[in-house]
Amino acid sequence: MPGRVRALLPARSAANGRRLRLALTLLPLVLLGAWAAFDWRTVHGGAVRLASADWRWLLAGVFFTALCSVASACVRQGAVPERLPPGQLLATQFAAGAAGHALPGNIGAHAVVLRFLRGRGIPLSRATSSLALYSAVKPVAKTLVIVAFVVAFPGTLRLTELLPKGETLALVGAITGVSLAAVVTLITTVRPLRRPLIGGLRSALTDTRIVHSRPCRALALWGGAAAFPLCQGAVVASVGSSLGLPLSWPQMLFAYLVASTAAGAVPAPGGLGPMDAALVFTLVAFGAPATLATTTVIGYRVLTVWLPLLPGTLVLSALVRAKVL
Repeated sequence: MPGRVRALLPARSAANGRRLRLALTLLPLVLLGAWAAFDWRTVHGGAVRLASADWRWLLAGVFFTALCSVASACVRQGAVPERLPPGQLLATQFAAGAAGHALPGNIGAHAVVLRFLRGRGIPLSRATSSLALYSAVKPVAKTLVIVAFVVAFPGTLRLTELLPKGETLALVGAITGVSLAAVVTLITTVRPLRRPLIGGLRSALTDTRIVHSRPCRALALWGGAAAFPLCQGAVVASVGSSLGLPLSWPQMLFAYLVASTAAGAVPAPGGLGPMDAALVFTLVAFGAPATLATTTVIGYRVLTVWLPLLPGTLVLSALVRAKVL
């Protein structure tokens, strides 16, 4: 660092190190309290409306929520050639789920996993490459799952009602084209970015080739990436079944797949907002009443965000104190 900046920072010492670890431990809890206070109406309203739901289906939703962390841990393990400790990996992924709701674009979850991989001795370039592989495989696997649903249930899914209009498709195409052109222009014109990007791409291609040469790693990578959206959709279907939503499980699963794909373009923290609106729209398009669709989405958020948020932040704090992160 420059001398002037270094002079403003406190000197390194054991006491300052302990203060920093304590601050990192308390930070997730502070964020949790602030977020709960800001969005308390959503939590309270969802809990009140879910009071009349079938608790057995809600327990099934809790089970599928837990499986989401297992599926994500499988993808993380499949993205690196080295064997990671299963217990620490699962705990880190559970904590990363809570951190992912604090920052947009899943940046918080990636930061937690990056610290974990670095702590396991994986170089920064290869750890970053594994995050890129993780981010690239998940949408590809979800697309394959969507295609499988379209082929398996051609008469059940109302695709014509979900397809966007011509103006929307043109707008999406224009935004995608401009974004790609901006990225290509930035890479070709800014030389300081070219070398690290090319080096990272080479490292990613090398690790991708090594991972796919091992069947167990490839199965964990692609199997976990395909299982994750299905587990999330199963949470929506479980909540919908507990409320008596007049839709079949394939319809509710497909509604989640379509809604999460459409909302993925908006980098909101945890997809909050765009994902909720898209999911309500798709459920209503399949024939669900608007009130029941809204309650289903609130219940889905309670099970996947608010219920695991407190234990997730506590696990994150414990991992920081144990110096795993």
